Amino acid sequence: MIQPVSDLPLWAAIVVAVFLILGSALTLIGAIGFLRLPTFYERLHAPTLGTSWGVGGIMLASMIYFSVASSRPALHEILIGLFVTVTTPITFMLLARAALHRDRAENNGNVPEKHQHDLKDVEVVQGNPDEK
Repeated sequence: MIQPVSDLPLWAAIVVAVFLILGSALTLIGAIGFLRLPTFYERLHAPTLGTSWGVGGIMLASMIYFSVASSRPALHEILIGLFVTVTTPITFMLLARAALHRDRAENNGNVPEKHQHDLKDVEVVQGNPDEK
């Protein structure tokens, strides 16, 4: 049985509150960055803060609260954190590559430039006969 919030020990309530505030603040910073950054490519960076560290803080607060309140370890939140940590970077990377491919195909002027060292790496992989 889960105890009411008023029966939680003071140390646990303080730790839960700190992690909730920290996680919420990081999520808010990510959301504000998402709204304020001007281009799609810059906007990709802001939500990663909220989803990674913000969810991490809220997840830790939840684990501590339910572990103390139910008098047994509550570890199922680790699966949520693991899932978010693995899927978020992959999703944003795929979104960035799809947008980059689309923008380069449409000759959009807002596309990041290809760097010379990127082209050199492609030539080496493809086996450029001029390079020894």
